[in-house]
Amino acid sequence: MKRKYAQLHLNFGQSDFMFSNCKTCGFKFVPGDEEDAKLHKEFHKNYTHGIGFKSWRNERVIETHSLENSRVILVLNDDPPAHVRKVEEVIKMMEMDLGDGWIFHKHCKVYLFISSHRVAGCLVAEPIKKAYRLISNSVEKSAVTTTKDGKLTPTIFQFGNISFQRELRRKNWLPKNERKSEDALLGAIVCENDAVTAVCGIRAIWVTPSNRRKHVATRLLEAAR
Repeated sequence: MKRKYAQLHLNFGQSDFMFSNCKTCGFKFVPGDEEDAKLHKEFHKNYTHGIGFKSWRNERVIETHSLENSRVILVLNDDPPAHVRKVEEVIKMMEMDLGDGWIFHKHCKVYLFISSHRVAGCLVAEPIKKAYRLISNSVEKSAVTTTKDGKLTPTIFQFGNISFQRELRRKNWLPKNERKSEDALLGAIVCENDAVTAVCGIRAIWVTPSNRRKHVATRLLEAAR
Protein backbone atom coordinates (compact mmCIF):
# COMPACT_ATOMS: atom_id res chain seq x y z
CA MET A 1 0.00 0.00 0.00
CA LYS A 2 1.44 3.32 -1.09
CA ARG A 3 1.58 6.20 1.35
CA LYS A 4 0.03 9.51 0.40
CA TYR A 5 2.01 12.66 1.08
CA ALA A 6 0.68 16.20 1.22
CA GLN A 7 2.98 19.20 0.90
CA LEU A 8 2.04 21.74 3.58
CA HIS A 9 4.74 24.40 3.11
CA LEU A 10 7.04 25.63 0.38
CA ASN A 11 10.54 26.55 1.44
CA PHE A 12 11.82 29.50 -0.60
CA GLY A 13 14.46 30.45 1.96
CA GLN A 14 12.15 32.60 4.09
CA SER A 15 13.50 33.40 7.56
CA ASP A 16 10.35 32.29 9.40
CA PHE A 17 9.94 28.96 7.63
CA MET A 18 10.00 26.83 10.79
CA PHE A 19 8.81 28.63 13.93
CA SER A 20 7.92 32.15 14.95
CA ASN A 21 7.55 33.64 18.43
CA CYS A 22 4.80 36.15 19.19
CA LYS A 23 6.48 39.21 20.72
CA THR A 24 3.45 39.91 22.91
CA CYS A 25 2.43 36.54 24.37
CA GLY A 26 5.56 34.48 23.64
CA PHE A 27 3.63 31.72 21.88
CA LYS A 28 5.73 29.71 19.39
CA PHE A 29 3.90 28.70 16.23
CA VAL A 30 4.40 27.72 12.59
CA PRO A 31 3.35 30.55 10.25
CA GLY A 32 0.80 29.41 7.69
CA ASP A 33 -0.40 26.44 9.72
CA GLU A 34 -4.14 26.83 10.34
CA GLU A 35 -4.15 24.78 13.54
CA ASP A 36 -1.19 26.70 14.95
CA ALA A 37 -2.79 29.99 13.98
CA LYS A 38 -5.98 29.01 15.81
CA LEU A 39 -4.09 27.96 18.93
CA HIS A 40 -2.03 31.14 18.87
CA LYS A 41 -5.11 33.33 18.53
CA GLU A 42 -6.78 31.70 21.53
CA PHE A 43 -3.66 31.78 23.69
CA HIS A 44 -2.90 35.39 22.73
CA LYS A 45 -6.37 36.53 23.81
CA ASN A 46 -6.14 34.62 27.09
CA TYR A 47 -2.77 36.20 27.85
CA THR A 48 -3.62 39.77 26.93
CA HIS A 49 -7.26 39.93 28.12
CA GLY A 50 -7.45 37.10 30.66
CA ILE A 51 -8.52 33.48 30.77
CA GLY A 52 -12.22 32.93 30.17
CA PHE A 53 -14.34 32.59 33.30
CA LYS A 54 -17.88 31.27 33.71
CA SER A 55 -19.66 32.18 36.94
CA TRP A 56 -19.73 29.61 39.73
CA ARG A 57 -22.79 28.89 41.84
CA ASN A 58 -20.95 29.14 45.13
CA GLU A 59 -18.48 31.94 44.49
CA ARG A 60 -16.79 33.53 47.49
CA VAL A 61 -17.25 37.16 46.43
CA ILE A 62 -15.10 39.66 48.36
CA GLU A 63 -15.85 42.88 46.45
CA THR A 64 -18.08 43.96 43.59
CA HIS A 65 -17.82 46.96 41.28
CA SER A 66 -21.17 47.64 39.65
CA LEU A 67 -19.94 50.39 37.32
CA GLU A 68 -17.49 48.07 35.56
CA ASN A 69 -19.50 44.89 36.15
CA SER A 70 -16.47 43.33 37.85
CA ARG A 71 -15.81 41.50 41.12
CA VAL A 72 -13.07 39.98 43.24
CA ILE A 73 -13.50 36.37 44.36
CA LEU A 74 -11.46 34.29 46.78
CA VAL A 75 -10.40 30.70 46.09
CA LEU A 76 -8.93 28.37 48.71
CA ASN A 77 -7.13 25.06 48.28
CA ASP A 78 -10.05 23.03 49.69
CA ASP A 79 -12.59 24.55 47.29
CA PRO A 80 -14.25 22.40 44.59
CA PRO A 81 -11.79 20.85 42.09
CA ALA A 82 -13.10 23.00 39.22
CA HIS A 83 -12.24 26.15 41.18
CA VAL A 84 -8.74 24.92 41.99
CA ARG A 85 -8.13 23.92 38.35
CA LYS A 86 -9.07 27.42 37.23
CA VAL A 87 -6.56 28.86 39.68
CA GLU A 88 -3.85 26.51 38.38
CA GLU A 89 -4.63 27.65 34.84
CA VAL A 90 -4.21 31.29 35.86
CA ILE A 91 -1.00 30.53 37.77
CA LYS A 92 0.52 28.96 34.65
CA MET A 93 -0.20 32.18 32.77
CA MET A 94 1.39 34.24 35.56
CA GLU A 95 4.50 32.07 35.50
CA MET A 96 5.25 33.19 31.96
CA ASP A 97 6.05 36.65 33.33
CA LEU A 98 7.08 35.94 36.92
CA GLY A 99 8.88 32.60 36.67
CA ASP A 100 7.62 29.13 37.53
CA GLY A 101 7.68 26.89 40.56
CA TRP A 102 7.36 29.41 43.40
CA ILE A 103 4.09 31.36 43.14
CA PHE A 104 1.55 28.97 44.61
CA HIS A 105 1.33 26.39 47.41
CA LYS A 106 -1.55 24.70 49.24
CA HIS A 107 -1.71 27.26 52.07
CA CYS A 108 -2.19 30.21 49.71
CA LYS A 109 -5.30 32.30 49.29
CA VAL A 110 -5.94 33.33 45.69
CA TYR A 111 -7.90 36.45 44.77
CA LEU A 112 -9.20 36.65 41.19
CA PHE A 113 -10.37 39.89 39.59
CA ILE A 114 -13.18 38.99 37.20
CA SER A 115 -14.19 41.43 34.46
CA SER A 116 -16.11 40.81 31.23
CA HIS A 117 -16.18 37.06 31.95
CA ARG A 118 -12.38 36.88 32.10
CA VAL A 119 -9.74 36.74 34.84
CA ALA A 120 -8.16 40.18 34.49
CA GLY A 121 -5.86 39.92 37.50
CA CYS A 122 -4.71 37.62 40.27
CA LEU A 123 -3.20 38.07 43.73
CA VAL A 124 -1.64 35.18 45.66
CA ALA A 125 -1.38 35.67 49.44
CA GLU A 126 -0.05 33.46 52.21
CA PRO A 127 -0.30 33.52 56.03
CA ILE A 128 2.79 34.89 57.80
CA LYS A 129 3.65 35.86 61.38
CA LYS A 130 6.26 38.56 60.90
CA ALA A 131 7.65 40.93 58.28
CA TYR A 132 10.43 43.49 57.87
CA ARG A 133 9.75 47.10 56.91
CA LEU A 134 11.56 48.46 53.87
CA ILE A 135 13.98 51.33 54.36
CA SER A 136 13.39 54.21 51.97
CA ASN A 137 16.15 55.54 49.72
CA SER A 138 16.61 58.65 51.87
CA VAL A 139 17.28 56.53 54.98
CA GLU A 140 19.44 54.11 53.05
CA LYS A 141 21.85 56.87 52.03
CA SER A 142 22.67 57.55 55.71
CA ALA A 143 24.45 54.20 55.81
CA VAL A 144 27.47 55.88 54.18
CA THR A 145 29.53 58.03 56.58
CA THR A 146 31.97 60.82 55.76
CA THR A 147 35.36 61.16 57.49
CA LYS A 148 37.09 64.44 58.37
CA ASP A 149 39.14 64.41 55.19
CA GLY A 150 35.99 64.07 53.08
CA LYS A 151 36.41 60.40 52.20
CA LEU A 152 33.37 58.14 52.06
CA THR A 153 33.40 55.12 54.33
CA PRO A 154 30.88 52.31 53.80
CA THR A 155 28.92 51.00 56.78
CA ILE A 156 28.46 47.29 57.37
CA PHE A 157 24.88 46.02 57.00
CA GLN A 158 24.06 43.16 59.36
CA PHE A 159 21.24 40.72 58.46
CA GLY A 160 21.25 38.02 61.14
CA ASN A 161 24.55 36.19 60.78
CA ILE A 162 25.28 37.65 57.34
CA SER A 163 27.11 40.93 56.79
CA PHE A 164 27.13 43.09 53.68
CA GLN A 165 29.39 46.01 52.84
CA ARG A 166 28.30 48.52 50.23
CA GLU A 167 30.77 49.12 47.41
CA LEU A 168 31.38 52.84 46.87
CA ARG A 169 32.13 54.21 43.44
CA ARG A 170 32.87 57.74 42.30
CA LYS A 171 30.51 58.83 39.55
CA ASN A 172 30.86 61.51 36.96
CA TRP A 173 28.81 64.66 37.54
CA LEU A 174 25.25 64.48 36.27
CA PRO A 175 22.45 67.05 36.25
CA LYS A 176 20.33 66.95 39.41
CA ASN A 177 17.24 65.47 37.74
CA GLU A 178 19.29 62.72 36.06
CA ARG A 179 21.05 61.85 39.33
CA LYS A 180 17.72 61.22 41.06
CA SER A 181 16.50 58.83 38.39
CA GLU A 182 19.82 56.99 38.30
CA ASP A 183 19.91 56.59 42.09
CA ALA A 184 16.37 55.22 42.06
CA LEU A 185 17.27 52.58 39.49
CA LEU A 186 20.55 51.50 41.09
CA GLY A 187 19.38 51.57 44.73
CA ALA A 188 19.31 48.33 46.68
CA ILE A 189 16.25 47.11 48.60
CA VAL A 190 17.12 47.25 52.29
CA CYS A 191 14.97 46.09 55.23
CA GLU A 192 14.99 47.02 58.90
CA ASN A 193 16.59 44.57 61.34
CA ASP A 194 13.59 44.35 63.66
CA ALA A 195 10.56 42.33 62.60
CA VAL A 196 6.98 43.51 63.01
CA THR A 197 3.84 41.43 63.45
CA ALA A 198 2.05 40.58 60.19
CA VAL A 199 -0.71 38.19 59.16
CA CYS A 200 -0.67 38.30 55.36
CA GLY A 201 2.16 38.16 52.86
CA ILE A 202 1.80 38.86 49.14
CA ARG A 203 3.62 36.21 47.14
CA ALA A 204 2.64 37.49 43.69
CA ILE A 205 0.30 39.92 42.01
CA TRP A 206 -0.30 39.98 38.26
CA VAL A 207 -2.62 41.79 35.83
CA THR A 208 -3.21 40.99 32.16
CA PRO A 209 -1.50 43.44 29.77
CA SER A 210 -4.75 44.96 28.46
CA ASN A 211 -5.97 45.69 32.01
CA ARG A 212 -2.84 47.28 33.46
CA ARG A 213 -2.92 50.87 34.73
CA LYS A 214 -6.63 50.46 35.49
CA HIS A 215 -6.25 50.06 39.28
CA VAL A 216 -6.87 46.30 39.11
CA ALA A 217 -3.85 45.53 41.31
CA THR A 218 -4.96 48.17 43.84
CA ARG A 219 -8.41 46.62 44.10
CA LEU A 220 -6.91 43.18 44.58
CA LEU A 221 -4.78 44.49 47.44
CA GLU A 222 -7.78 46.20 49.03
CA ALA A 223 -9.73 42.94 48.81
CA ALA A 224 -6.90 41.00 50.46
CA ARG A 225 -6.92 43.37 53.45
